[in-house]
Amino acid sequence: MRNNRPGMERISSRQNAIVKRFRDLARAARPAKADGNGEPLARGGHAADVLLDGEHLVQEALQCDIQIEIAAFAERQLENARSPISRMARDVKKRGGRTYTVSDQVLAAMSPVQHPSGVVAIARARPADVRVVMATVTDLPLVLVLAGLQDPGNVGAIVRAAAAFGASGVVAIEGSANPFGWKALRGAMGGTFRLPVAARGSLPDVVAAAREVRVRLVAAVPRGGTPLRDLDLREPTAIVLGGEGAGLSSAVMAAVDETVSVPMQAPVDSLNVAIAAALVLYEAMRQRQP
Repeated sequence: MRNNRPGMERISSRQNAIVKRFRDLARAARPAKADGNGEPLARGGHAADVLLDGEHLVQEALQCDIQIEIAAFAERQLENARSPISRMARDVKKRGGRTYTVSDQVLAAMSPVQHPSGVVAIARARPADVRVVMATVTDLPLVLVLAGLQDPGNVGAIVRAAAAFGASGVVAIEGSANPFGWKALRGAMGGTFRLPVAARGSLPDVVAAAREVRVRLVAAVPRGGTPLRDLDLREPTAIVLGGEGAGLSSAVMAAVDETVSVPMQAPVDSLNVAIAAALVLYEAMRQRQP
């Protein structure tokens, strides 16, 4: 590494140890496990490294006061000192982060996406505890519980919808994709930093926490549940969403208090889980408006 711009160093080799850290984080995103084995994130309350890819996500992290430890910027993006990327680099450094310039080839090795946008970063995120999410200080808690959602894109989209429609938190359990993995973070577009998100937990954890604060557990099912328009969402509620293929397990179904379904026109009999979540969240927001 050598000095390239005032206050910044240049990474010139794809074999650099910092490049390896980015690669390791990209590979570390795995489904969350209830027992925590192999999960890269610390338990709720403890910060851990997460990979941020793209200008928008890094900017969202800065706006939400997420600590950015390292940020690498494409040299071509820093040619204009007044550009948004240049301002971002100065902002990261001002807040105590280390900043580096890299070639397009090195950036491609650090970024997990095929066409990097010009900036990648390693930040420190702090997942919430399940009980903290359930007991979030709000008059009407509305929590999403993800049980077996293995697609990180869907997990990210649900977190984004939760932030958009005023949910009080999200809990990932039962083998769901890590909401703090890079794909889920990218899909959430900063939503993960704007509300409490628990990356670990088990079904008993969720049930115990819900009962403790009198939050009703409602399972979203493709058919046979209370029609969404008829479900009263004006009380503390946790919506449980199942995996994209298998749906909710029998253990989950035995633990919930009620079920809800989104009415659909035949012959369609199911929806993408992220779309279903957004519809439920929108209906809850509509019902809860003064």
